[in-house]
Amino acid sequence: MKPVSAKITKALQAGSFVNCADNSGAILLQIIAVKGYKGVKTRIPACGVGSWVICSVKGGDPKLKHEVVHAVIVRQKKEYRRKNGMRVKFEDNAVVLVNEKGEPRGTKIKGPIAKEVVERFSMIGKIATMVL
Repeated sequence: MKPVSAKITKALQAGSFVNCADNSGAILLQIIAVKGYKGVKTRIPACGVGSWVICSVKGGDPKLKHEVVHAVIVRQKKEYRRKNGMRVKFEDNAVVLVNEKGEPRGTKIKGPIAKEVVERFSMIGKIATMVL
């Protein structure tokens, strides 16, 4: 994965519930694992904006419910700092569903997404309505 320009605070962890920001059919997801996470034994994996996570669908379309999916975190409530000194935070925690190649499953993203996500996953930036 490409590096991100900001110092992102890892605010979410395995077990956290997040909203789905795209029109793929899922509404509520639970983070199961963080892809590429290497940590100390018994430590709960943490992630932040721009992280690739594996989630379980808890609410939404009955066809998608209880399915294990890949997703990218596009918003988090906890503020993080950019290189220019600006601090950024959003009003909810949200993800966008992606396939194994990192391409989005939906065709439209609701709400703003972080600029750091577009740096790492350019395909998500193409379907986003607003990038902050």
